[in-house]
Amino acid sequence: MSDRLRIGYVGAGLMGHGAAKHILLKGFPLSVLAHRNRGPIDDLVARGATEARDVPELVARSDVVFLCLPSAREVEDIMLGSGGMLAALRPGMIVVDKTTSDPALTRRLGGLLHERGVGFIDAPIGRTPKEAEEGKLSTLLGGDPATIARVRPIIEAYADTIIEAGPLGAALTVKIVNNFISFTNAVVISECFAAAAKLGVDFKALCAMIEAGGSNSVMFQWIKPWILEGDDSRGRGRLAAGEKVLQAYIDMAKAGGAPTLMADAASEVLARVLAAGHGDRYLPRLPGVLAHMAGTPFREL
Repeated sequence: MSDRLRIGYVGAGLMGHGAAKHILLKGFPLSVLAHRNRGPIDDLVARGATEARDVPELVARSDVVFLCLPSAREVEDIMLGSGGMLAALRPGMIVVDKTTSDPALTRRLGGLLHERGVGFIDAPIGRTPKEAEEGKLSTLLGGDPATIARVRPIIEAYADTIIEAGPLGAALTVKIVNNFISFTNAVVISECFAAAAKLGVDFKALCAMIEAGGSNSVMFQWIKPWILEGDDSRGRGRLAAGEKVLQAYIDMAKAGGAPTLMADAASEVLARVLAAGHGDRYLPRLPGVLAHMAGTPFREL
């Protein structure tokens, strides 16, 4: 493969568009697959990308194919379904899966691709669409080190934090555990402030104490502006998305015989929040949601 690898990209949506844009801006020839939301595709084509009509055409135009899909189900469909990618891939190609998928599926696909002489890397991404558009995503990489080295210059186009996690599936495992930590941290912070509202605690004093000690965290810094000022701009993920985060961890942990006590508790809290109709609210509002549900609202939702 030359220095100017031809890139195929599937999933140029909310997170994928920015990454694909920066791959293109770094001078890599880019082909994209049609998407139900035409806006990101039309923008990439206007910038010089080529739109492929179907999966076989995308593969034929590419040396490396990136996937950035909603879940493991879509990955399995596009790889193994009718007219899927597996049959079209050529020896020497590489598939980079940025989806927060299932490590077991990733390892199974890796075996099938290896039989065809195709490399496979799991490369789940982190941060938000804002960082994606800025080319400042974080990513974990799992797979053969030599294969990772071949595609790392492409990944550096859209990520400024790159962590090599180990063999195939390791990146996803780390990502799923990290997602669980982040979301459960949000649940704990939120329940504490709902309790503080009930107990009449001064929020500014509590925030100052948290920041002065071991309870401080990035998640707290995302949530604090909403608690004190009603600003939810630092964590624009929907509460409903937490359901997938927690279930992915629970499924993986239980399959490996690991404990899930905290995950089960967080899932119960989230289920009550979603049942009360708050799934579309942004994550930093969760303290207010729990306080509202406890009968002590402290800020308008």
